[in-house]
Amino acid sequence: MVKFGIISDTHIDVDSDPSKTKILIEQLKIVFKDVNKILHAGDVNEDFFLDELKKIAPTKCVLGNSDNIKDLKEFMKFSAGKYNIGIIHKPPQNMEVFFKENNLHILIHGHTHIPVIKGTQYKTLILNPGSPIHPKPPPKKPMFNEPIARPSVMTLEIDEHEILKTFIINLKI
Repeated sequence: MVKFGIISDTHIDVDSDPSKTKILIEQLKIVFKDVNKILHAGDVNEDFFLDELKKIAPTKCVLGNSDNIKDLKEFMKFSAGKYNIGIIHKPPQNMEVFFKENNLHILIHGHTHIPVIKGTQYKTLILNPGSPIHPKPPPKKPMFNEPIARPSVMTLEIDEHEILKTFIINLKI
């Protein structure tokens, strides 16, 4: 079994509110306490926050459009069990082609600040953890209440039978 903590769009830099940053780190220590690895889908902004994540668990991160961190790649791919997992900040225009070209089963992305767990007709999974600091609400659906933006992260677990479990976790920031 492997468990990932997934986060994106933290946008934390030296000018960020230190009390919010401290609260976020404390909450991440709790919600990611049993993860094997943290996956950050970009827009960390500065490496000091990435260093804080690495104190919780080993961390992989891709380059976001507002990052000031050297040596981050725009796209990263790795395997967990039978699944090929990709991480990118901005979702590609043509998801189906991107999945096929990169032989992916799961794509984790950020950029929109809206949490998403979505299966596709081409039998792949799209995950976006939203943003713990600058969340945006999902689009309104007819006959439903107006959605609320909530600070969020995500977990992805692949058990010993290679069954996926993924959860959106709302934080109190």
